[in-house]
Amino acid sequence: MIELNQDELRFRFPDVHPEARLNINFQRTLRIPDDDRDYPLPPGLGRFSLEHVDDHADKVSHEWNKRGGVMLPMYQAEALWLSFSTSDVDNRASYPFAIKVATGKINAVSGQDWRKGLNMEPQDYMVSPRQPWLDGYCVEKGLIRQFVAMPLGQGYTVEEQVTGDAEHGGLQVLVYPMKRKVFERRFPKREPIGMKYMVAAPVACAPCMAMQASEPMLDMGLAPGGRMKQEIYDDPYDPEDWDLENSSRCFVHLANSEFWRKITGFPPPHKPPTAKDYSYSGLPWFDYYSEDATAVKGSKILNKVKSVLDFSKTKDENPLPENEPADPQHVVKLNNKLRLVREVEA
Repeated sequence: MIELNQDELRFRFPDVHPEARLNINFQRTLRIPDDDRDYPLPPGLGRFSLEHVDDHADKVSHEWNKRGGVMLPMYQAEALWLSFSTSDVDNRASYPFAIKVATGKINAVSGQDWRKGLNMEPQDYMVSPRQPWLDGYCVEKGLIRQFVAMPLGQGYTVEEQVTGDAEHGGLQVLVYPMKRKVFERRFPKREPIGMKYMVAAPVACAPCMAMQASEPMLDMGLAPGGRMKQEIYDDPYDPEDWDLENSSRCFVHLANSEFWRKITGFPPPHKPPTAKDYSYSGLPWFDYYSEDATAVKGSKILNKVKSVLDFSKTKDENPLPENEPADPQHVVKLNNKLRLVREVEA
């Protein structure tokens, strides 16, 4: 089952294990420059607001009602990343999950069409808690292109570039738990240990800006933005360890910020600061590494998709305001031995 609580999706599998729980939230963040430089991880600036589609059935399209799920507000050319978290179980370990993420039903790890099940060659999913977050499309080993919101129908999204159609938009998430017997065998009980936390500095949010006339559409999709250093880690478990008989999936719709106000009655959030201004203030970026994991190869399909900036050159447009290079001098190194906090206060 899936619950929406405090702007977070909570996947629970009580029939598998009472503590089989995975939390996913969607973080507002800096849009890194689309300039073919390889940037470190930008911070989280707080969770996007999430609303049940069913709560606004009379104000959204038939397609949204049919798909159900949740929705969140985004400005055009705004970026996001997904945060995955679990809790320790009976002093054993965090319960493992296999997570598939797609945009417009194009897999963000493999670039293949959306499908059920777990594909191993190439790996088309991530494993939590080994993978704490996902910021974009896996284009090379150790490199991703950031998720950036663009209106459907203009050709920018990965869905349109790969399939030629603007049919789905949004994000799709599919979660499989580890089998209970496997979990209990692999992770025997242990003595409690202390937890370490890393807290980042706060950052002031940019002032609220007037709605741009360039945002006339309700449906949004995700397109590839700037290049970022991030590894998608391989699956350390056996294929038969995953409980493919139990799964939960959710469609996450992206509402143009103007229509978010019309649908919900709530104002859209302030726009985040630019990457240049953020770096100029001396605030932290992040570099994450896992000491006991290797990265999967990037997708050949996704590596061929044009970034927003490159695609805009074919249309003689400028959809990326404030795309000046940033200079991340304060980079905080994180590793998988810490309890990670990558967010800063917006």
